[in-house]
Amino acid sequence: MIDRLGAVIASRTLACLTAGCGSTPPSHFYTLAATATPAATPSSLAVAVGPVSVPAVVDRPEIVVSAGPNQVWLDEFNRWASPLQDNLSRVIVENLTAEIGTPHVTLFPQTLSTDADYRVAIEVQRFESSPGEAALIDAVWTVRRTKDGKTQTRRTTAREPLRVKGYDALAAAHSRALARLSQDIAEAVLAMDRSVQ
Repeated sequence: MIDRLGAVIASRTLACLTAGCGSTPPSHFYTLAATATPAATPSSLAVAVGPVSVPAVVDRPEIVVSAGPNQVWLDEFNRWASPLQDNLSRVIVENLTAEIGTPHVTLFPQTLSTDADYRVAIEVQRFESSPGEAALIDAVWTVRRTKDGKTQTRRTTAREPLRVKGYDALAAAHSRALARLSQDIAEAVLAMDRSVQ
């Protein structure tokens, strides 16, 4: 009797483990992508991007979801594939490379700022994720011309609405918002460059 009961418990335990009873769902990983349109005219400008800062509340592996005016929650099973600050920086560099039409866009401090014609510093003040609603990026940025130290400081607020709830759509919306931010920066760099020609 005891042996039979032990055999039943063992077989049920094995069946449960095989079926995944009590297991956690798999994590999904997302990344942002450059979506800028290449410039019609190539350029030889050198641009150093950085530092790029993000709010501490979102600078973590988990995607931070806005749950209300004063509430967020961390989605343990939907995560960024790389640190968000690095991901944002890489996408902005790729977008500026396309929009300015130069291969000489690099991350600071990987390049000496004295080698760059322009230096771009970006402070992302809001990076909000609301699946099924919108992705929002609000950033203050400064472009500095190294030749004479002239600067321009501006703000870009880009809100991309979402029609579906998936995290793929959310990452794509943030990518579009970053493209708008990058476009504003590229236009400022090119305008400043035209003003000295």
